[in-house]
Amino acid sequence: MRKIFALAFLLPLVMGAQNNNEKACEIFSKVNTVLQTKHFKPKPIDDSLSVYVFETVMEGLDDNRVLFLKEEYDQLARHKYGIDDYIKNKDCAFFSDFITVYKKALERNKSFVEEIGREPLPFNTKDTIYYSKSSFPFHTKAERIKNFLRKKITFDILEDIAQQSKNKDSLKLNLEALGKIARPKVIESYLCRVNSLLDPTEGFDNSIYNAFYSAFCSYFDPHSTYFNYSERESFVSSISTENYSLGLYVSQNDKEEIIVEEIVPGGPAYHADKIDKGDQIIKLAANNTEYTVSCASMQTIGEIVNSDTYKKVELTLRKKDGTIYSVNLEKKVMKAEDHSVYSFVLGDNEPVGYIKVPSFYTAFDSDSKQGCADDVAREIVKLKKENVKGLIIDLQFNGGGSMDEVIRMAGMFVNFGPVAVVSDKDKDYSVIKDFNRGMIFNGPMVVLVNGFSASASEFFAGVMQDYNRAVIVGNTTVGKATMQTILPLEDENPQDFVKVTIDKFYRITGKSSQYIGIVPDVELPTFFDKLLPRESSMPTAIKNDSIPNLNLRFTKLPDAPIKKAAGLSKTRVDADAGFALVSSVNDRINALYNNAKKPLPITFDKVFDDVHSMDQIWKDINTTSDKEQAFTIRNTTFTDVTAYDEYAKNANDYKIKSVKTDMYINEAVNILKDLNQ
Repeated sequence: MRKIFALAFLLPLVMGAQNNNEKACEIFSKVNTVLQTKHFKPKPIDDSLSVYVFETVMEGLDDNRVLFLKEEYDQLARHKYGIDDYIKNKDCAFFSDFITVYKKALERNKSFVEEIGREPLPFNTKDTIYYSKSSFPFHTKAERIKNFLRKKITFDILEDIAQQSKNKDSLKLNLEALGKIARPKVIESYLCRVNSLLDPTEGFDNSIYNAFYSAFCSYFDPHSTYFNYSERESFVSSISTENYSLGLYVSQNDKEEIIVEEIVPGGPAYHADKIDKGDQIIKLAANNTEYTVSCASMQTIGEIVNSDTYKKVELTLRKKDGTIYSVNLEKKVMKAEDHSVYSFVLGDNEPVGYIKVPSFYTAFDSDSKQGCADDVAREIVKLKKENVKGLIIDLQFNGGGSMDEVIRMAGMFVNFGPVAVVSDKDKDYSVIKDFNRGMIFNGPMVVLVNGFSASASEFFAGVMQDYNRAVIVGNTTVGKATMQTILPLEDENPQDFVKVTIDKFYRITGKSSQYIGIVPDVELPTFFDKLLPRESSMPTAIKNDSIPNLNLRFTKLPDAPIKKAAGLSKTRVDADAGFALVSSVNDRINALYNNAKKPLPITFDKVFDDVHSMDQIWKDINTTSDKEQAFTIRNTTFTDVTAYDEYAKNANDYKIKSVKTDMYINEAVNILKDLNQ
């Protein structure tokens, strides 16, 4: 009877898994249908796709090769060349293998961490951690995985101690005591991370399904992806509205650390006067619960940072130099204006206008609010009343936005004519034109871009460059000249969505900035430039091409002034100590990242030296970034900033400091002086 009952209980579980797989297969098939019919450049469903999806999923599940055994990998690798056939035949039984093997591997690692937590863990070992740019082989024995985890946990404990101070001798004197404090934290962090993987918000099976959907979409290009309903809502709601906030934006870096991405002027984090951009959040405490950030999901962190459920939050952060500090913050309602266009007047005798465009936002359904192009026009009206002799449009860190807005904005600075060509999947080309004669501003211009300027920013810079309307200054941009839309998999009761690339933009010369980016007329050194994730570093990015024999008619301005200004700028930049320091720091950064890292003995001395190997580099970066430039800066006479509006005053002070300490804006001012002369 026992066997009969066992079978009776097993059948519903198997049938449930089978039903889940069938539903997942339906979604998989619909995702494929959308991509094949709507994507700009659909790809065949063949072995190449199978290999890419398999390797991408496996990399996501076990990127360090410390989870799966070789035999488990081989079990899953049976599907490496079959995923294309599974999709065509609507047979997704293979999901069960991934679900079963992945859960087994996670549970094994969890038990190993628990065992290590109960065992002696001396710090005077002779172990060594090895680094490699190519993947290590999978372990053949489970005990080898446990040994590696023991070494990694020991390293992380020593790393935690080393990050607490720059005084090595003081830390060594208290190593055992500090180790007793660090050890349970590190063990808890490991357990927390594996528990979050075993019990994700969307459910364990769904986490595997979603990994396959996303990998499948990314095979077509890096910007196509799958959204379930909640993910889609989160994506849409990320376009700012008023909400309770700590006044900071966070992101996750490649080490899965939560980093402060931006501090909103006038917000709680700004008023604390301690938090800097780039600081790492280690812990959060809210509603009598402490969260270890190293294992909490971005969704959890986002809720604590932004949701009005958590009104008071204590943050524990680590600065780039290793300093750890805590700060108590109380949320307040933040305004949407933090990312709006704003302007200043730079210089006294020959003042120039400066306009920051943080993103190409738009007012979708509101007649009362203006979009980005209207806001830029409003700032130009103010600046023209100040008799500015030139204009700087700052698109640094502008990741794009509404194409309608950037088309309107580009048209404001050219007299008349084409601004771009758009192509769909059928190679039907449409010329986008500026039909409004005249310009809102006809003086000399500089457009600032960097390695984070993408999409609509590249569109605008490309138009200005093709018309010789402005000097493009900064660094090569991301190289994204494609447009996406979000489509539901079902029109009725939509629960699943695909963000799919549908169009590609070309410049009016017939060339495209896709993959290669906009190359500035004046290139300036910038920190970490060669390490930025541009389109060309993405394996499935759509490649660059051109439209042959386009021959659009448009009137360019002479390029002689731009070439002359670029030459003068190069001479000035080559002699500038600040830019020389940037180049020097980049040489040191590139040496650290590009050269093979030597095996690291797991001793406190070696771990301490490794942890603090970047201290001087970060010091040099901060010194350069915090230095005030020579130009003067003031608000326009018509800017409404009053001492009675605390938020406006704080935001204005923050923006002034950001502009005043930007060496790239300073060089843009100098270039405008050259153009005027």
